[in-house]
Amino acid sequence: MATVESTNGLPKIEIYSTLTRAKAPLVTVKPGHVGMYLCGPTVYKPSHIGHMVGPVIFDTVKRYLVYSGWQVTWVVNVTDVDDKIIAESAVRGTTMAKLAEEMTADYLENLATLGVTSIDEMPKATDHIGTIITFIEGLIAKGSAYASDGDVYFDVTRDADYGKLTNRSVESTQGEGGSTADRKRSAADFALWKKAKAGEPAWESPWGPGRPGWHIECSAMSKAILGPHFDIHGGGLDLVFPHHENEIAQSESLHDCPMATFWMHNGLMQAAGAAGKVGGRPRGVEDAADDAATQAATKISKSTGAEPFKKLLERHRPEAIRVLLLSTHYRSPIHFGEEPLGESARAMEAFERLFARFQRVSGKAFYTLPCRDRRAGDAAVAAAGDEVKALREKFLAAMDDDFNTAIAIASLFDYVRVVNKFIDQHGLEAKKPAAELATLDAMMLMLRELTGVLGLFLEPPQKAAGADEGLVAKLMELVIEIRANARKSKDFATADLVRNKLTEAGIVLEDRPDGTGWSKK
Repeated sequence: MATVESTNGLPKIEIYSTLTRAKAPLVTVKPGHVGMYLCGPTVYKPSHIGHMVGPVIFDTVKRYLVYSGWQVTWVVNVTDVDDKIIAESAVRGTTMAKLAEEMTADYLENLATLGVTSIDEMPKATDHIGTIITFIEGLIAKGSAYASDGDVYFDVTRDADYGKLTNRSVESTQGEGGSTADRKRSAADFALWKKAKAGEPAWESPWGPGRPGWHIECSAMSKAILGPHFDIHGGGLDLVFPHHENEIAQSESLHDCPMATFWMHNGLMQAAGAAGKVGGRPRGVEDAADDAATQAATKISKSTGAEPFKKLLERHRPEAIRVLLLSTHYRSPIHFGEEPLGESARAMEAFERLFARFQRVSGKAFYTLPCRDRRAGDAAVAAAGDEVKALREKFLAAMDDDFNTAIAIASLFDYVRVVNKFIDQHGLEAKKPAAELATLDAMMLMLRELTGVLGLFLEPPQKAAGADEGLVAKLMELVIEIRANARKSKDFATADLVRNKLTEAGIVLEDRPDGTGWSKK
């Protein structure tokens, strides 16, 4: 099945594919529509930060594609039958189904917290057993798979292209065949269907009771929802082999067409110190020297003791986490830790100070401005001024070039500086000229549009309410009043001492025509 050119004047977006090791323009199977599949989690323990990387990245990809005029169907699967789930449910004294349901709920709640709200379908493997069995029967009928003592295996020797995603030969993929080596024709053959063991969950099949192998689940579910050939298949770099290699073998052997046009693989989460200032020089693929094996060996995962994501949320705002995940080009490893998260949170405050300033000047809350989900027209761009136009073009060029969120976010920090300069130059905190206020409105509408594309600043930040917060506000009012009285009395030493001590404590004072405000660094 050949791809066809997109129509309707859609912008040119180039995407890097692991399969071709090159970028190519997005040309879709169905004009104007993108089918996108992302491998989701195996739900046996609470999700951690590593599980959030792919969803945040591909949520942003979908947002940008929709913003650029495409219709998008995005599918994320849930593996709810697996050896790990069975083993963990036995440890907990519960059923596989109950454990999977509980862990899926945890995963979905965490996605929502991070603003991942654009997934269209989340199929579960256990809901597609019939689809999987039919898929396997088709492979057997074509001679690409064989049954052996209740198991079914894919015969890699029947696929002349096997290994094309990773440039591996069949010989280089062969281990010893594992515990089922005696039932395989070749050590490299992989399971499509696994014979049931005593006491384990099982489904009836033409080969006896059992359950599906891991790789066949994604091939069957993606085909059922998106068709035999779709546009983008995503996943972490650690899934290139064997999971995605085997998906390609299964799907293309059955359907005689490409499975996906683009194979997008995100870099993995690495435990590290600060990897660069958020909002400074963009961290892109040129900074990523690690190969897939190195990243996989050092990634943050359950096996390396990654904490549950909800524990992380006790210390860090979800918006700061999303900013950090998008501050690196998606193909690069993400250096993750307390220091980079702190830097991300501090960087976000530049935006929040501008939002507060805009409200003081205009009387309008940034979060109540309309958020356009399509590229604005020429008139809206012109109304925001030439500097904003140039930054918008930089943002769009970065996203059109393989979704380079690192450069896109860097351009937004420049945007904040441009708006602040505009307010200062025109003295908008002291006077309210109508023409300049209209330009400021246009600037902030455009900022709302571009941050929304990245899934940022969609809702006001959640602040913990309580006595402590109110007490701090009252104490700050008192401190500001003491400083103001010192300045009136020309006791500048005391006034400077107050400011300096507050700065050391992480509090920034802002002297404005209408009074002094404060914020945390």
